[in-house]
Amino acid sequence: MSRRRAVGALIGLSGGTFLYTTAEALPIGLLLPMAADLAVPPSQVGMLVTAYGAVVVVASIPLTALARRIPRRRLLSALLAGFVVSTAITVFASTFALLLAARMATAATHALFWAVVVPAAAELFRPGLRGRVVAIVFAGGSVALVLGVPAGTWLGERAGWRVSFLAVAGLGAIVLVAVASLLPSTPPNQGHAARGATPDVYRFWLLVAVAILTTAGAIAAYTYVALFVTEVSGFPDSSVGAILLARGVASVLGILAVGAVVDRSPWLALGATVALQSVALLGLYTIGHRPTAAVSLLALAGLAFAAFTAVLGGVVLQVAPGRSDLAAATVSAAVNVGITGGALLAGLALPSHGVHSTVLLGALLGVVALLMVAIGFNLRPTRCGQDPQRLKQVQEAHQTTGRRGARR
Repeated sequence: MSRRRAVGALIGLSGGTFLYTTAEALPIGLLLPMAADLAVPPSQVGMLVTAYGAVVVVASIPLTALARRIPRRRLLSALLAGFVVSTAITVFASTFALLLAARMATAATHALFWAVVVPAAAELFRPGLRGRVVAIVFAGGSVALVLGVPAGTWLGERAGWRVSFLAVAGLGAIVLVAVASLLPSTPPNQGHAARGATPDVYRFWLLVAVAILTTAGAIAAYTYVALFVTEVSGFPDSSVGAILLARGVASVLGILAVGAVVDRSPWLALGATVALQSVALLGLYTIGHRPTAAVSLLALAGLAFAAFTAVLGGVVLQVAPGRSDLAAATVSAAVNVGITGGALLAGLALPSHGVHSTVLLGALLGVVALLMVAIGFNLRPTRCGQDPQRLKQVQEAHQTTGRRGARR
């Protein structure tokens, strides 16, 4: 496979993460127009986001197990085709029930796409570039939050919410063509990214716990960020959009920066991103009343969490105890559990302890996650639940595939 084709396929896969993140979050920005058009309360439209996340949590692992024999190009193409069709149904849905069904169908394709996209992208290049490749894939999701969701909201406010989803479906068709034509038809059980490079069951489950805690910490602080910057930092309501944009830009920069270093020591990079997020949130708790400090620390927290998600994908490919797609599905479900749990904990803390407590809660969750990263980093191989014979076989296959990739 030529390098040009591999780069094109990688861009297509990153485009897929852009589309899914945009589609998932778009109802948040278009809450009021959608509620008015469908004649339902805004809280009912909010269920579209909640139900979407619930489907991802429940469906990720079972769907990945069911699709274990399907070649990746065929599978990813089918998922993107499903995305286009379900999003088109969203455009023409005349009732809330049909809209909810279409959203749940999109979420089901989302659950499987995110499980498969990481090993599929890693297979395009030699093993030594795994971290950078995964970072590029995850950058699509961060760009969606900076560009896709705001642009979709802007378009929906002016031309109608259905036009926004129509535009997303159109972009999905373009990405589908790119992936279907450029991605190699790799069997799901072959290649250096099919299984973990150094499989380790103990470190993997520590990684799952770290994913839940770190994500919950980030979301606990982010859910009420508009309230924080207006009530604590003293910004006017009109400044919230610009502050969130600064955070989004920092998120993209965080992914690009970590991509250059993650391949050297993924577990150390993981700890650094968790520590950086905790420091940023503790800073918000102590000096968030200063406007300049608040903006800087919010941007730093966004940078750290985006970098964390990119590193997470690379570490999964390192320690997956079995098939990497099942491991990625498990971690994807864990992240969505963290999203739901973080928002819930922040909502419980807000009425009695104020918005200040949400960033402190996020920081404390990050500290616990950091302790788990330290445990994982210091575990000795003989204590990590590794099968020495299996580990030797995986490493030999990894090295053989790496030599083939180097000759491409």
